[in-house]
Amino acid sequence: MKSTYFRFFPAVLLALSLSQFAYAADVVVISNSSIIISAGEVKDVFLGEKQFAGSTKLIPVDNAALQAGFLTKYMNLSSDKYNSMWTKKSFRDGLTPPAVKQNDAEVIEYVKRTPGAVGYVSAAPSGVNPVK
Repeated sequence: MKSTYFRFFPAVLLALSLSQFAYAADVVVISNSSIIISAGEVKDVFLGEKQFAGSTKLIPVDNAALQAGFLTKYMNLSSDKYNSMWTKKSFRDGLTPPAVKQNDAEVIEYVKRTPGAVGYVSAAPSGVNPVK
């Protein structure tokens, strides 16, 4: 009985870790067509450290459906740590945390119509700038 458990448990752990990697790999950061940001600036934008691109105010928006993958791939943070950082920034610096949209369609619509908006989706649509 124990030998079956010990053979099965590592296989489950491997499957879970691979599924998390595949999930994180399906996140594409996009920005409004009026701005261009680099991959190196994404973390700063979503932590409120970078607030302008030229004279345009940057407005990050979270995608509830992909947030875990985004935080893993781009931010190297857990949800708890990310939320904690924004709570502190809200009180200390008076910054507003990113708005949260429920899915790709809402994020795409918001990014397309909002100058300075930066979000993330599962695939880059036309009419926005994908971050490379």
